[in-house]
Amino acid sequence: MMIKRILCLLILCSIVACSGKVKKEQLEKTEEQKPTFEFGVWTTADADKSDADYTAEFKKYAQAGMDEVLINTNTDPVILSRITPLAKAEGLRVHAWIMTMNRPGDSIALQHPEWYAVSKEGKSCFDTRPYVDYYQWLCPNREASRNHILGLVEGLAKVEGIESVHLDYIRYVDIFLPIGLLPKYNLVQDEELPEYDFCYCDACVSAFEAKHHKDIRASTNTAIDMEWKQFRLNSVKRMVDDAYDIAHKHGKILTAAVFPYPEMADHMVRQRWDKWDIDEVYPMIYHGFYNEEIDWIGFATKQGVSDVEGRSIGLNTGLYLPPFQSAAELKEAIFQAKDNGAKGVTFFDGNALTEDYLNVIKETKAQLH
Repeated sequence: MMIKRILCLLILCSIVACSGKVKKEQLEKTEEQKPTFEFGVWTTADADKSDADYTAEFKKYAQAGMDEVLINTNTDPVILSRITPLAKAEGLRVHAWIMTMNRPGDSIALQHPEWYAVSKEGKSCFDTRPYVDYYQWLCPNREASRNHILGLVEGLAKVEGIESVHLDYIRYVDIFLPIGLLPKYNLVQDEELPEYDFCYCDACVSAFEAKHHKDIRASTNTAIDMEWKQFRLNSVKRMVDDAYDIAHKHGKILTAAVFPYPEMADHMVRQRWDKWDIDEVYPMIYHGFYNEEIDWIGFATKQGVSDVEGRSIGLNTGLYLPPFQSAAELKEAIFQAKDNGAKGVTFFDGNALTEDYLNVIKETKAQLH
């Protein structure tokens, strides 16, 4: 009987020991799998810039703790192919940043006036540009303009070594500007104004009529026509979903710079990014544009995180540097983003990163890791 008890005790100890070992291994594995909080920066390429200058720029970012760089090459895969290895050599992931629906100075598109979005007033972005001269928006429903944009996406997706194709201006013209920008344009926008309401080109009007059996141009109040609004939200979604398929076909992910959170994006620019096929979003939570305080960065981040919950979409909070008054404020903004569920923060842009900002980013990253 004594021998049986001893054997049982040994077996029990063995089970407890193994269980403890498994739990320890599981804990270590969980610790290893904990996501790290990441830092990125938007920057614009210059074909005349030397490789040595690019290396110095990328080294500066990496030494400050940046994990990735989102590069606007004006949709030039040749420049992107040249500088991607330089960024990767410094340990940075590279995203190919593209101006998507807004294509200022696009030499191919400019040969096709019919490709451009048309306002409710009947004026085309080809020659009448809302707000600013670089607003040259293409129609998302014309087959030729869509194919042109998707062809540009594919050209970038083919570049070896990049992480993602990063869509920007993947929306319509601002029907409402951020409140902080209205004085700059001497505007009051208490309602949808026809000169900023797009797109009413023949292709969009015909496609909508075929689906909903009504001529939207004859509507007396398009602002409350939910089918018309949804038609445009779906037009943007279709463009994104096609770009997603292209990026994934070439082994890349798809990311996008978007308005602060889906309900706001829906209202302001016909953009409902929580419904897209997308891998990661970079909401531009630019508090100064909206006359908001720094804690609004946390609010908007939390709203976006909540809206994509369960969809495996990563969210990186975009921060616009000029409104910050100090490095301490920037650090507060980083924690507002992290504490409200962002997987990282991204700064606009590289030129605005002062030594103080670079130092506080480096310090904060060390503190978080």
